[in-house]
Amino acid sequence: MDAQGHEAFREFVENRSTALLKTAVLLSGGDRHAAEDLLQNALIKAAGRWHRIDEPEAYVRQILYRQQVSRWRLKWRRRELTVAEPPETADGVAGGAAAGADAASATELRILMRGALARLTARQRTVLVLRYFEDLPEADVARILGCSVGTVRSTTHRSLARLRVLAPELTALGPADAEQSPSRDFSPVEVRP
Repeated sequence: MDAQGHEAFREFVENRSTALLKTAVLLSGGDRHAAEDLLQNALIKAAGRWHRIDEPEAYVRQILYRQQVSRWRLKWRRRELTVAEPPETADGVAGGAAAGADAASATELRILMRGALARLTARQRTVLVLRYFEDLPEADVARILGCSVGTVRSTTHRSLARLRVLAPELTALGPADAEQSPSRDFSPVEVRP
């Protein structure tokens, strides 16, 4: 890599590494160390081809997705999952987070969501991150994961159902959020000229 390419790569890493790390954390189920490894490997691969990359962020994100897919396609996981807190407390609430929307702060919600995502399978988590965090259409997710659109749909459906079981507190947030979000009423509306 020449000096100009080296400088461009350094600027890219400085400007975009935080956003890319957020995606990597979600893909790795909240394991920050695994996310840092995932991002580091993606950046190393991108650095080797830097002079041939037209859209660096898209290229690095594609590497992140493919590395994550490779991880969950492995027949045997080589690492043991460790967590900082037990999955349930005495009152049956995961992580001890408050059940109501009024009591849950944004930080508690993130912790709750991260914990629930971490308990999904890697495939389920990857599909949800690509569909909802990255906001990719089903066809793009299917192409990235190397499966059919129907598989993406069914995995999304099962993953959301599992997420509702793992974190019923999120369901309690639904009505309050619905009142604040714009209406999605698709009934016919009379338009007058």
